[in-house]
Amino acid sequence: MSIIDELQSLQAEAAAAIADAADLAALDATRVAYLGKKGSLTAVLRGLGALSPEERPAVGKVSNEVRQALESALESRQADLAARALESRLTAEAVDVTLPGRRRAPGTSHLITRTVDEIVEIFAGLGYKVAEGPDVELDYYNFTALNTPPDHPARTPSDTFYVRDLTGEPTAVAGESDVLLRTQTSPVQVRTMENTKPPIYILSPGKVYRRDIADPSHLPQFTQIEGLVIDEGITFGDLKGTLEHVCRAIFGSDRRVRLRPHFFPFTEPSAEVDVSCGVCAGKGCRFCKGSGWIEILGCGMVDPNVFGYVGIDPERYSGFAFGMGAERIAALKYDIPDLRHFIESDMRFLRQF
Repeated sequence: MSIIDELQSLQAEAAAAIADAADLAALDATRVAYLGKKGSLTAVLRGLGALSPEERPAVGKVSNEVRQALESALESRQADLAARALESRLTAEAVDVTLPGRRRAPGTSHLITRTVDEIVEIFAGLGYKVAEGPDVELDYYNFTALNTPPDHPARTPSDTFYVRDLTGEPTAVAGESDVLLRTQTSPVQVRTMENTKPPIYILSPGKVYRRDIADPSHLPQFTQIEGLVIDEGITFGDLKGTLEHVCRAIFGSDRRVRLRPHFFPFTEPSAEVDVSCGVCAGKGCRFCKGSGWIEILGCGMVDPNVFGYVGIDPERYSGFAFGMGAERIAALKYDIPDLRHFIESDMRFLRQF
């Protein structure tokens, strides 16, 4: 077979392969197989150097015609396959505008955020201002300046998250440093009293941290809302009247409020505040454990010893403080039996509120 016959046979073979290419990838593979550096046509053309001068013009002309024919066939087939691919993609991605749209659920604030905002708004109406402080605190502000004795159980590493002292320096707690994650937002009150002259009316909401195992009634991280009032002539009656107003604003005007004696290092005298059970209207049920009352917060008159740490004259000024957990308030208000629901990010729960 002459080289011209070989070129013509190769053209017919390549044309058939181009026509049979099912997609752009197969077509490109065919192009490489025949016209690439190691392709069949290229291999034949490399043998032109061995021809006699008389044969070269005729063979060269045929070889150029074959290459041009194949390139033209490739271009035509490529346009055809590209059009088919586009049509197929448009069909697959077509949008039926007559179908109903997918409605996206609107986002809302978390229930705890809304609870905190509601309580802040209530106290703002009474003239209170919001005060903030660091989550990472010193032992002095978290305990010492709040009249907490050195041997108090809350100061032990089993109750509080301390930052370990890696320097080997002496520390307030054996094996630990005097830096900790605050267990309450009361340090904000101490810092405010250090830097602000009375009268003081503040609310300090924020995250607090304790070494608790998450269960239906405890969380290792939760939101606490504490308040402080320092002014001349402040009495326990002012504390009672304030908290009665706030409790009824949160839970409803029909709820009864009572105070029971208690003990907190920061306050003296101290009390715990209960509201009548909203499930049984104070008659006694499983929710309130038959008592008809539900505990919601702790409070008391600021201990004069605390004033000594911040330079406030206890003979001239008096005050009260209180603290509540936002998660507990929300759970009681919306009848949520397990505090862990607030931190599990279960959309079935969150969408209810």
